[in-house]
Amino acid sequence: MMQFTLETALLKVQKAEDAWNTKDPERVSLAYTPNTEWRNRHEFINGRAEVRAFLQRKWERELDYKLKKELWAFMDNRIAVRFEYEWHNAEGQWFRSYGNENWEFDESGLMQRRFACINDLPIAASERKLF
Repeated sequence: MMQFTLETALLKVQKAEDAWNTKDPERVSLAYTPNTEWRNRHEFINGRAEVRAFLQRKWERELDYKLKKELWAFMDNRIAVRFEYEWHNAEGQWFRSYGNENWEFDESGLMQRRFACINDLPIAASERKLF
């Protein structure tokens, strides 16, 4: 079984943050196993193809997306993170989205499970923190 250390867990979280901030569904999807299982808010997503389609839809509606992740805990092949990201919709309303994710990795370091709980807070553009 894969075993994270503090150093490798911090690196995995930073790499995830960097990848998601590219807003490239293909690149991001390659971090997940071909049969990955997700729960994202109310959606259940299975496999890389569904991950790519989900991310494409996400970044088409969450404009100027900027994400910050923070390691919360780790054990064996699992990592928990807290995150916040900012984005605006097509009408120009800004949001800050807060959440927690639980990740589980396979032996090769690909994520096989991702469970995310997320809440959105409408904010004014002047309240933005992430650039």
